[in-house]
Amino acid sequence: MVLLFILVALFAVILVRTFRFSPKPEEEKEFDPVEFDRDACVASLAALVKCRTVSYEDSSLEEDAEFEKLISLLPALFPRVWETCTLQRFPGRALLFCWKGKTDGDPAVLMAHYDVVPVEEENWLKPPFEAIVEDGVLWGRGTLDTKVTFNGILSAAENLISQGYQPENDIYFAFSGGEEINGPGAKNIVQWLAEQGRELKLVLDEGGAVVEDVFPGVKGQCALIGIAEKGVLNLEYSISGAGGHASAPKPHTPVGELAMACTKLEAHPFQMHFTRPVLEMFDTLGRHSGFLYRMIFANLWAFGWVLNLITRKSGGELNALLRTTVAFTQMRGSKAPNVIPPSASMVSDLRLNPADSVDSAVAYIKKVIGNENITLKKLKAIEPSPISRTDCEGWEIVAGACSGTWKGCIVSPYLMVQCSDSRHYGPISDKVYRFCAMDMTAEERSLIHGNNERIRLESVSRAVEFFLRVMKQL
Repeated sequence: MVLLFILVALFAVILVRTFRFSPKPEEEKEFDPVEFDRDACVASLAALVKCRTVSYEDSSLEEDAEFEKLISLLPALFPRVWETCTLQRFPGRALLFCWKGKTDGDPAVLMAHYDVVPVEEENWLKPPFEAIVEDGVLWGRGTLDTKVTFNGILSAAENLISQGYQPENDIYFAFSGGEEINGPGAKNIVQWLAEQGRELKLVLDEGGAVVEDVFPGVKGQCALIGIAEKGVLNLEYSISGAGGHASAPKPHTPVGELAMACTKLEAHPFQMHFTRPVLEMFDTLGRHSGFLYRMIFANLWAFGWVLNLITRKSGGELNALLRTTVAFTQMRGSKAPNVIPPSASMVSDLRLNPADSVDSAVAYIKKVIGNENITLKKLKAIEPSPISRTDCEGWEIVAGACSGTWKGCIVSPYLMVQCSDSRHYGPISDKVYRFCAMDMTAEERSLIHGNNERIRLESVSRAVEFFLRVMKQL
């Protein structure tokens, strides 16, 4: 009888919490309509796309003249910005414009990168660097990642300066020409800003976007603003043996031992963590879900195990938000099919949850594989970023510009699973936000770093609208 009473009481608590878990009332900021030359914005983006600013790990493959060509276009494309703002150049193809404000209050930093990843031109339907416009779409590498942001920032500033507008506080435009290869440009800018000793109102870089159908039970548009990003660990696993002819193998070859390590790790994923970015996302978007999902997200203390079970089995985006992920990407063994290799290796790409670290991840992997013959080597290691605040003016500025530009969208924090240059700002600011100023379909998201990258012309102008609304609040 007592047990029945406890179960009934528990169910009642869950139901009450579920019914109370409804969308929070929000005061939507009112913005004046924005007017600007939308055709000119498309034309300037097209001019930027025509510059083959491809970055490579092997710098000998890069075309320095193309990077300089893009910079040389800026005075003609954005003449008022060029005349009004000061420009500093830093090693790593980094550009830092400063638009002086009326006061010496906290400055803001708006970021983008103008380098792009390589292309396989033979697999494109349109030439990737000719910026062809057809049927309301602009084709080209970098249209989505992130020359649209670069163009949006400068186009918005160009428009405001032409109207005689001056921001209350300084605004920095920080652009890197080597983000795709983790170049030093952004770090050099951060070092200079740190030496100035000024508190930053906000830092805004690429990251989330306005998307649909990415959260269980939520069908409307969601503007996802990253307040942290996962770390990266590229880990090499290697093992050596005697090698020999494949006709008389021992019970386990080097490749076989690595395969066992791989399957062990896939069968024993990292522990799930409810970090603050994820909890704030669940608390925002979960309130707009259907009843069953609201029951889960309102009572994670009771149903967290359900999420753990589902995400372990299904993987995907929700799983990536909750735990450190391991993806095996490379394996190398013998050069001949009938030879047991004297050594073999494989590589995994880990994306580190903010609750984990590089060292804790390596320790966990050693424990799971349980094979002292396998040597682990860190090829690339980046710790998870600090988590930024959402209880400050910087967050309200970005969130308000989102809701003002994409009417009716749900604005939510989230954990970014990719890396960006914004991680370098963690040591000097706790107001670092990651948002691509675009609404993107699933197909468009798949084009980033892929073939046939292209952008709707409407998205080009929406990016300018967004940055206009951001800058007017700074």
